[in-house]
Amino acid sequence: MYKNTKIIPVILCGGSGTRLWPMSRTSFPKQYLSLKKNHLSFFQMTLNRIKNLENVDDPIVICNKEHRFITGEQLREINVKPKSILLEPFGRNTCPAIAIASLRSLEFDPEAMLLILPSDHIISEHKSFINYINKAKLYASQEKLVTFGIIPRSPETGFGYIKSTSLFSGNKIDCHQVEKFIEKPEKKLAERLIKDKKFSWNSGMFLFKAKTIINEINKFQPKIISLCKKSLENRINDLYFEKINEKEFQECLNISLDKAVMEKSKISVVMPVDIGWSDIGGWESYWQNSEKDDNGNVLIGDVIQKSTKNNIIRSEARLVVGLGIENLIIVETQDVVLITKKDLSEEVKHLVKNLKEDGRREVDEHRKIFRPWGNYFLIEEGFQWKVKKIEVNPNSSLSLQLHNHRAEHWVVVEGIASIELNEKTFNLKKNESCFVPLGSKHRLSNKGKSPLIIIEVQSGSYLGEDDIVRFKDQYGRGGN
Repeated sequence: MYKNTKIIPVILCGGSGTRLWPMSRTSFPKQYLSLKKNHLSFFQMTLNRIKNLENVDDPIVICNKEHRFITGEQLREINVKPKSILLEPFGRNTCPAIAIASLRSLEFDPEAMLLILPSDHIISEHKSFINYINKAKLYASQEKLVTFGIIPRSPETGFGYIKSTSLFSGNKIDCHQVEKFIEKPEKKLAERLIKDKKFSWNSGMFLFKAKTIINEINKFQPKIISLCKKSLENRINDLYFEKINEKEFQECLNISLDKAVMEKSKISVVMPVDIGWSDIGGWESYWQNSEKDDNGNVLIGDVIQKSTKNNIIRSEARLVVGLGIENLIIVETQDVVLITKKDLSEEVKHLVKNLKEDGRREVDEHRKIFRPWGNYFLIEEGFQWKVKKIEVNPNSSLSLQLHNHRAEHWVVVEGIASIELNEKTFNLKKNESCFVPLGSKHRLSNKGKSPLIIIEVQSGSYLGEDDIVRFKDQYGRGGN
């Protein structure tokens, strides 16, 4: 009986979210961000909203290898134990990602039904969403590829559209044959599309049997299935991660599931849904989905405003004051301040592209970088010197390592540091310090129950993060 079929969620964590720069960057993209400080991230909300789905299994998560420890930590924070965390060496769009997750799911359950969810959406009507999924199971059990189309409320140009072969019928929950997919349209076209009851927004969410989608991808893109099988067979287990083989995966065509399969397949159907959905693609939609004051302002962090209306003012590191301004986006981070008109927020991605062409580090990296043992924050740097704040989680340790081009000086400001330096082992308490000479084998550990924070001063001829030779590492990182 299809109602008792297990559903394996597949959470897609690719993408860099350049329209939400400077908060979203290559090193920490938008799916791991939250609308408010100290709240769940978009990724965590995606997992939480399906906890009450009947017969739901543990998820398969697929993410970029550079984000594996962020992904693992955010899963741990909400007590979710995935079936697998598949690591892509680089992005190849949704078709290869879904193909490899589908193939992996068969190893757990040959009859698996997969719920494909992007990790950066907001859905406010959780019960309605669950109800639609339960209705869609019938169609998926009949070898249909179900995509969820969002009933449009406005002529959005930031979303793709799906055209069905028949009109949507009132509040009836039903599926319709897909006729075609339309890329993000110009404003005039979007205004026409939303008047036609055959069109819905493309949410990028799907439900289908693993065998069904594998067969359809194999029909239209057989090379992708062949390469994904090989890359999965040659995967490397790394702690609780699974590294997809790079050699085969890089040969996969960079293509979405929509283009590769859904608009060609005769078994593609769309279910129009009304679930309070939003894709937080840029700062305009961020403003729309955030809590506002009486004057329509979204104020986050150390912010003071007077006589302001309909702004986003977000502070990460210092006081930001707004006076007499309207319809602006002001986002302050430790190394970047973005100021733009709200109606130009879609242009941020083009700005980021230009910055990347200019070689600006700020496009990819925050000053705060996450590692499996904790994080470090770049305080300041100059010619042949650098100052960092390093935070090591309880019962965690950096690798046993040495540097060929730099020396380090550590000062403990919080917690107790356990130090290995060449053949010596010793502890450092608050306000105590030690010097790590160039070429010395060393390791920093936190064996306590509270965070360890140190200030590290580096000096040397080269201070790149790749100047590291590892000897032992509890996280399986070898070489550089």
